[in-house]
Amino acid sequence: MATKFSEFTAADMRAAMIDSQLRTNDVIDAAVVGAMAAVPREAHVPAHLASVAYTDRALALGHGRALNAPLVTGRMLVAAAIRPGMRVLLIGSATGYTAAVLARLGAEVHAVEDQAELMAMAAAATPAEANIHWVNGPLNGGAPDAAPFDRIIIDGAIETLPDALTAQLAEGGRLVAARREGAVTRLVQGVKAGGAVPLRSFADMDAAPLPGFAAAAGFTF
Repeated sequence: MATKFSEFTAADMRAAMIDSQLRTNDVIDAAVVGAMAAVPREAHVPAHLASVAYTDRALALGHGRALNAPLVTGRMLVAAAIRPGMRVLLIGSATGYTAAVLARLGAEVHAVEDQAELMAMAAAATPAEANIHWVNGPLNGGAPDAAPFDRIIIDGAIETLPDALTAQLAEGGRLVAARREGAVTRLVQGVKAGGAVPLRSFADMDAAPLPGFAAAAGFTF
């Protein structure tokens, strides 16, 4: 008879995720590891995926969207260097997992999602006291009314970075994303200086693509 998925097995899988996926791949920041250990990833996926919520791969959520693998999330959060009290713009919040981890890190999160059904799942899965502002709107539009932000995290792979988003990053603020270059996806980061955000890659890692960030024909990042 199949073992029933439970809080006990979820805790075991969370611990295994940390030991076998995160710590062995440079996600050793104590705050990030602690936050990912505290947030129940299984609450942020459809019920039929709860038993595989901690596997090292992206999970399809429907609507052409996916939840990134835990390692992708961990590496992006370490690169973002979140500190308590920071104002963070999260693009592509989907079912709210990364938003919940950011809130555990002490950030004030403005989480943008264009799929109302995914946002409803996110709100239901996240404690009401979490400092998260849910924004239903185009992913490439951000949350200009709440700008500027100390950090912007684009939680997926993009081909172009819209000026509308970089304009919402405070001078000296950091942006983290995944950039698709042909068949390769690289995690990238950049610090805003003089109004520009030059991006450099720090890891080759597959990330789920986000809609609305496709490059025009002939465009080179």
